[in-house]
Formats: sequence, structure tokens, C-alpha cells
Amino acid sequence: MKFNVQFANKSPYKKLTLKFVVHYYHYAGVESVGVCYGVNGNNLPSRQEVVDLYKSNGINQMRIYYPDEQALQALRGSNIELILDVAKDTLSSLTNANEATNWVTKYVTPYAQDVKIKYITVGNEIHPSDNEAQSILPALNNIQNAISSANLQDQIKVSIAIDMTLIGKSYPPSDGVFSDQAKSYIQPIIDFLVSNGAPLLANVYPYFAYIGDKQSIPLDYALFKQQGNNDVGYQNLFDAQLDSVYAALEKVGGSNVKIIVSESGWPSAGEDSATTDNAKTYLSNLINHVKSGNGTPKRPGTIETYLFAMFDENQKNGAATEQHFGLFNPDKSSKYQISFN
Repeated sequence: MKFNVQFANKSPYKKLTLKFVVHYYHYAGVESVGVCYGVNGNNLPSRQEVVDLYKSNGINQMRIYYPDEQALQALRGSNIELILDVAKDTLSSLTNANEATNWVTKYVTPYAQDVKIKYITVGNEIHPSDNEAQSILPALNNIQNAISSANLQDQIKVSIAIDMTLIGKSYPPSDGVFSDQAKSYIQPIIDFLVSNGAPLLANVYPYFAYIGDKQSIPLDYALFKQQGNNDVGYQNLFDAQLDSVYAALEKVGGSNVKIIVSESGWPSAGEDSATTDNAKTYLSNLINHVKSGNGTPKRPGTIETYLFAMFDENQKNGAATEQHFGLFNPDKSSKYQISFN
């Protein structure tokens, strides 16, 4: 995961931007958050052991970042709901309708009866300046068409996952707007989501916002520990970030688009604020918050959220913290005593 911090104008908590994992939804009967399953480590358990670990901990939702057939096989009959990402290096090929059909035929159709694929993410944190950006809209349309041809359109929604760098201003949250650079890129994508009744996935990390501006953002505000609201009516940074994206959606015709928090987490090592205590506090409070039904000031209700991530991944690149977002150690022992349901 990478991050980018953008500061909003004239803000006591200037603003954050970044990239972000967790899961819970608006549906009645959903009783747990989800967890993202990354595999950038050389010491991780087998796919079957991982699925068993999800089940034994009552984690009923998973996100994977490419169509890992070993994981898909292990998920058969597990009743675990799944976000299935298209691998970044595959995106350009899916601008070809036949290739998109082949992708669905290989990775979706054979599993759809006994793996609960809920979303397909066609691009994770692709920015307007990225080479892959021009591929996103045609790939979305082609995957959607292939899903519809397989008669899976009611079971599986097709979307993208964004990070907060696409938001040009996020404070106060009601002023949230997509950046000028992002507007021409995101507008047709939002139109696609609206026409297909699909949600937008967003990676939301208060941690990155906090470390980008510790002087302006209180730690308690980032950890859901602040007492009372700030001057614009927010008690925590997560809600402020999420509502800034909702406000941005409203300004591009996406008022009815729901947001799924496809990543959120807090590292346990790698810099001063990345401690086991802070990570446990954030994760526990986040789980309680998204399940409470209180929602955000703009959108009451439960918030479908996926925590980042299942394991520490010792081969992740970037800042030292990148290798320490796991809820579990590679030996499957839990880092924190938290309840997922």
C-alpha cells in the first residue's frame, strides 16, 4: 500500500490523503468486518490454512488482489464473501472484449456457484497519470458485459478501488471534491457505476493522514478516541475522510453510489505512531464503529469495511510500516485480541 498526503485549505485537521482495507455492509444480517488477504511474504500459511483461519475467527469477507486460483479453490463452499481484484498488469489486456470474456470464463464462472464473489475490482489505486488509467473504463465495460453474458450481473458488481489522492479538497468534508486532474478520469467511471447500480470502493487510512500532519491532526481524532465533535461536526477522522468522498460523488452525479471501504488499517511497527497499542485501538474502534449502525454524519448506517491486512508481509516494498499492517503473524497467532463479529 502506498500513501499520498494532501492538505486541505484552512483546516484545523488540514487534510489527509492516502491509500487504504476492511469489510462490513448495509445488508441486514452481516455480522463481521472483512479482511484483505495479501501474499507479499515468503513465510505465510497455505491458502487452505488461511481460509480456515478466516472461518475460525468468524471473518466472513475477504479481498484478494489478483485471481489466485489456489485461494479460489480453498474458498469453495466456505461461505466467505469475496472482493476479487484484476491484477494491475492485466488491465490493459481487458480493453479487448474477448480477453475480458476469457478472464471471466477462467476466474469467475468456474467458481461462481460455490465461491461468493461479490465485487470485481478493475483497478486498485490507479491514478489519472498512470499508464493504466486509459484502460480502466473499457475494461470495466468489457468485464461487465462478460459478467452479464454469464448471467452473474445480479450476484457480482464490477467497480474500481480509489485512494484519497483523487480528492482535491477534503476539509470540511462537505466541500469534498475530486481534483481537477481526476475529474475527467473519474466522471465516466462514476457514470458507469450509476448505470450498473455498483458501489465505489475506497481505501481509507486515517493513519497516513495523521503522520502527514501530526501538528494539526490530534492522535485521538485518528484513533476514534476524541470526546465530542470538532468545529465541523466530526468526532473522528475516518468519518471525515469517508464523507469527503461522498461529497465529491454528489458533485459528479453519484449521489446514490454507496462507498465500500475496501482497505483501512494501522501499522504496529516502523515509526513512532505505529505501535501495537495504537493499532489495536484503531482496529477495535473501527470495527465497533462500522458495525454500530451510526454511520457517518452524512450517511447513517453500517459501513461495509475491509481491514488491511490479514498478515504482516515481509516482502512489501516502501516505508518500513508497510510490512507491519497484519492482524495476524505468519505463524497464524493473533497480534491483537479483537473480535471481528
